[in-house]
Amino acid sequence: MAQPTVEEFLATLDHPRVADVRRLRAAIMASDADLTEHVKWRAPSFCSKGVDRVTFRLFPADHLQLVFHRGAKPEETAGFEFGDDTGLLRWADSDRAVLTLGDSADVAAKEAAIVALVERWVRV
Repeated sequence: MAQPTVEEFLATLDHPRVADVRRLRAAIMASDADLTEHVKWRAPSFCSKGVDRVTFRLFPADHLQLVFHRGAKPEETAGFEFGDDTGLLRWADSDRAVLTLGDSADVAAKEAAIVALVERWVRV
């Protein structure tokens, strides 16, 4: 069975925050013509040069998070640095961070900062 496209996945997604997922997905994809996307971990995932870099975390259903990572496997962290001047990221490991989103108003208020973080993250 073929993996659904992100559009197909979202069309059937039963999640209370699907409108926020669509909003952020559109903003992130519009920010960088080189980004690609697919479904990973039952959620939209953004790739740079074929490597997963930022993935939504939608489950359990009361969550809406973005996981900032450096691919499917842990990467060498020597020399890796990423400055988060927004204070939005919570570091889960030395090369992986999580951004937790509140309600729709929170998503709207932080959208520009989130897009800027994603733009910087995929270039690191």
